[in-house]
Amino acid sequence: MAELRIEGLRKNFGTHPVLSDLDLIVPAGEFVAILGPSGSGKTTLLRLVCGFERADGGTILLNQQTVSGPGVHLPPDRRRIGYVPQEGALFPHLSVVENIVFGLPRDQRRARYRVDELLEIVGLPASFANRAPQQLSGGQQQRVALARALAPQPALVLLDEPFSALDAALRVETRKAVADALSAAGATALLVTHDQSEALSMGHQVAVLWEGRLLQIAGPETLYRRPVTAELARFVGDAVLLPGIAAGGQVSCTLGTLPMMTDMPQGKVSVLLRPEQIRLGPSPRSHTGTADSSIRAQVFDIAFYGHDACVRLHLATDGSLLTARVPGHRCPAQGQDVGLTVEGEVATFARLS
Repeated sequence: MAELRIEGLRKNFGTHPVLSDLDLIVPAGEFVAILGPSGSGKTTLLRLVCGFERADGGTILLNQQTVSGPGVHLPPDRRRIGYVPQEGALFPHLSVVENIVFGLPRDQRRARYRVDELLEIVGLPASFANRAPQQLSGGQQQRVALARALAPQPALVLLDEPFSALDAALRVETRKAVADALSAAGATALLVTHDQSEALSMGHQVAVLWEGRLLQIAGPETLYRRPVTAELARFVGDAVLLPGIAAGGQVSCTLGTLPMMTDMPQGKVSVLLRPEQIRLGPSPRSHTGTADSSIRAQVFDIAFYGHDACVRLHLATDGSLLTARVPGHRCPAQGQDVGLTVEGEVATFARLS
């Protein structure tokens, strides 16, 4: 285990800045997820940490040793970093065991050093050792790639969107297996991904990278419930944003008077609700409501996913559209009149107009 510390990291490609004065700490033994859209600089960050690219400024320290900085660029093979790329990138002409020990010294390769232990850590049976990669599923190949990355006992493991090529069900299963394996190995790990659910479910901390800058670093629940900007709220999950007036720990908006989280802006604000906070019930008789009564709405359309559904609703108060998320077994019918209530506290953002 080792701490990764990045300070003031900068990287340009030509005149285009890719990373700008980036600071990040990954504590020893922690799993940090970097979440960002395509083109935000995620893969460039991993390549700089690995040593595949040279930084234009700033420092990278691994276990208090400077591996990149002014006048310093430690080669990749001396950084003790394990790397898990997209789609595993296993050697097709080598068996599972040969892939796992590929980067080890010759005597350890011959002795199949830690192969059985590593297969157990990543949740694969020892009988898979002599199989070819082509005989494994995509999820199993990713686990072998992780075992290969863990074999040299690296100080840090980097994962570059390793689940993007897997189908939805296999992705969830493989995420869990990889997270469990990294925890069992006591590894310090850094994952980059554009998938919000992946970052929130795997990271002890989640850092949002946007146009080369880190916008927020927080625990998954804090990032989801208290994002620092409205734009970030839209990126990290689905967001319902409504104009409102906040005062005295409450905010008034088209859905009534709602309780606010602590330390939120007052006055003219944008109110953040997550769609799962909006509860549907029988249609009320009146068109107005407070925190204790429901607001009348009509179901406009439905996206049904089985376990849950996203329901778009026309509000009777002003005709605006908003989205609620409900359990699949409680999905209303299109055109149905319903009543809305809001569950839990809401966040707010200052609004200029």
